[in-house]
Amino acid sequence: MISFDVDEKLAQQLERVRTLGREFLRPLGIEADRKGEAIPADHPFFETAWRLGIGRLGPEEDEEERPRSGERTAARRGVVLGEELAYWDRGAAVALPGPGLGAPPIRRMGTPEQRERFFAPFRDPSRPRWGAFAMTEPGAGSDVAAIRTLARKEGDAWVLDGAKTFISNAIRAEWIVVWATVDPSAGRAGHRAFVVEKGTPGLEDMRAEHKMGLVAYESASFTLRHCRVPAENLLGGERYYESRAGFKGAMESFNATRPMVAAMAVGIARAAYDAAREFAREHFLLSRPLPRHRRVAEKLARMARKIEAARLLCWRAASLADAERPNQVEASMAKAFAPAIAQEAAGLAVEVMAEAGVRQDHYVEKLYRDVKAMDIVEGTGQIQRIVVARRLLGYPASG
Repeated sequence: MISFDVDEKLAQQLERVRTLGREFLRPLGIEADRKGEAIPADHPFFETAWRLGIGRLGPEEDEEERPRSGERTAARRGVVLGEELAYWDRGAAVALPGPGLGAPPIRRMGTPEQRERFFAPFRDPSRPRWGAFAMTEPGAGSDVAAIRTLARKEGDAWVLDGAKTFISNAIRAEWIVVWATVDPSAGRAGHRAFVVEKGTPGLEDMRAEHKMGLVAYESASFTLRHCRVPAENLLGGERYYESRAGFKGAMESFNATRPMVAAMAVGIARAAYDAAREFAREHFLLSRPLPRHRRVAEKLARMARKIEAARLLCWRAASLADAERPNQVEASMAKAFAPAIAQEAAGLAVEVMAEAGVRQDHYVEKLYRDVKAMDIVEGTGQIQRIVVARRLLGYPASG
């Protein structure tokens, strides 16, 4: 059973996000896009956000993630707030401080000591901090099973060699959760996750990539060159990786985050729909039986219908995650469907607005460039369709 109830606490959080989005996220996202530069880490907005507790972890945070009693709601809360943040500006939302996508693997795989150690900086109110998650590689893209960053044990440390690309907020991160393999021929059994801390020798060549959209946050590439990581930074410790748990941990992390990323695509689609609807209200009398007006009305109806369907898929996947039930198929369905309909919605919005839709003084032009990345990040739509097909046909998750 999927619950669509928004309780009082979530309603208050949504209202705060709307205020934050209207007053800061959208203006900052537009400014970053105009300049062609990410919002700098020392921007006063991040200090303000951190003081307000945005991205900062509190003692109650772990209880919310795994309550002692009652129903888990973290995943559903994530898709609701993720959609709203992306509605105002997905790029500026990703730039917000906090552990980001690095948090789920630390929560799910880390030992109590590791959770305390690596989350401690995010409870410090003195200044904003970021975390990062590094899976994507230049030669492997979204194919988790094909990663080639090597890890080998040397004495009391692990040595990493490889390269990662398009890693959000990596340049400003306190630590990066890096995925590597101890043996590429071992497939999923060879996967390991390490926390590589800022300043670790061998964490090199950090550089920001130039993107067509979502400019407000940095997407970085870097090299791991004989990067020596303490043994205690192996997430979960060596015993965790018995029974091929490394790959399982990676997939559980994705199954937790993909519904939220899909919901962010819904947020972009909703922003495009609202812009097109307002433009149509101002420029067309849709009640008149003119062929052009009928086409505009049909496009708006198509956008609204698909946005609602995508939102339901996200909620279904998140509800299963909160119930601690398998959700790989549902998470992949949401991730495959939502970005595709968001691209369609942005394209239809441009069509409704005609020449105004491609002008840089209209937000829809920016959305049209922003939305493509949503099909790529956290596993491409193509990968998600393969995941769904393999499960429907009864094949293992990966060969």
